[in-house]
Amino acid sequence: MSPRGRCACPKHGWSGWAASSGSTSDPAAPGLEEYLGAEALAHLKAWKLEDRYIYLHVQKSYPANWKLTMEAFMEAYHVGDTHPQVAPANGDVNSQYDVYGDHVDRFISTLGVVSPKLRDKYSEADIIANFTLGDSSSLGGSKPELKAGERARQVMADMFRDMFETATNTDLSHVSDTELLDTYSYTFFPNLFLFPGISLPMIYRFRPDARDHRRTIYEVMFMRPKPKDGREVETAEVEILQDHQSFAEAQGMDPGFGHILDQDTDNLYAQQEGLEASAKPGITLGDYQEVRVRHFEQTIDKYMALPPYQPDFRALQR
Repeated sequence: MSPRGRCACPKHGWSGWAASSGSTSDPAAPGLEEYLGAEALAHLKAWKLEDRYIYLHVQKSYPANWKLTMEAFMEAYHVGDTHPQVAPANGDVNSQYDVYGDHVDRFISTLGVVSPKLRDKYSEADIIANFTLGDSSSLGGSKPELKAGERARQVMADMFRDMFETATNTDLSHVSDTELLDTYSYTFFPNLFLFPGISLPMIYRFRPDARDHRRTIYEVMFMRPKPKDGREVETAEVEILQDHQSFAEAQGMDPGFGHILDQDTDNLYAQQEGLEASAKPGITLGDYQEVRVRHFEQTIDKYMALPPYQPDFRALQR
């Protein structure tokens, strides 16, 4: 649902849009194309998400407000401190941030290169050893060895393309190296993240707990390309984890990436406590690295400043 309970999907046709339970739809709401804007919509069409399916869907709740939880995923510079094991293969602070109107923003984080903060401390072979995928099953447990003069990024791109094609029975010859390797993260206001690339093909969705504003319902969905032979595939049912469980315990979850998700969320309770205990009335955001956080909060402010939405109950009757 879009803000103020309005459905942003034309004829409710885009599965994966924000949560809709318990909300009232507005027949006069804008369609998805108008809501996202032409430029962002062109990106979606280019990614051809209709050729993907969800093969893993995991849900877990956290003791932190939904907005705070979302903001933990809106920048890439936290990698060095939060995910030190992958920093040697992640461009983190060199990430690019873009904003498209009120409702869409994006970052692109380069993978297969060493973090600028660790320059000259790791070799090309170290980059390969530390590269982490959202779904490493297609690699068969092996990583390539570099020949003299080879660059890790190119070797990984060539190997991934071949192995992903074999594992998923798809043709990726038209996919560029950056689409294959790098982290593309789109945020669709109010509560949906889309990672449409090949190495980290995911969807995040965040919902406030209706009974406790300090709790968030967090969902992670992983996508794979549909087989090119037209074979039918099943969309995954959601698996709900308990608070004490690790994402790595989810059936079908890549253990290495499950650990990364745990790292992303382990400090949320402390952040919630810190915000509520702070004497400062607000937070200070980085000029560039946290531009998505600022964009998100500015859009919230715009909607909160609107008069209360009063639906026409007659128009809603069927």
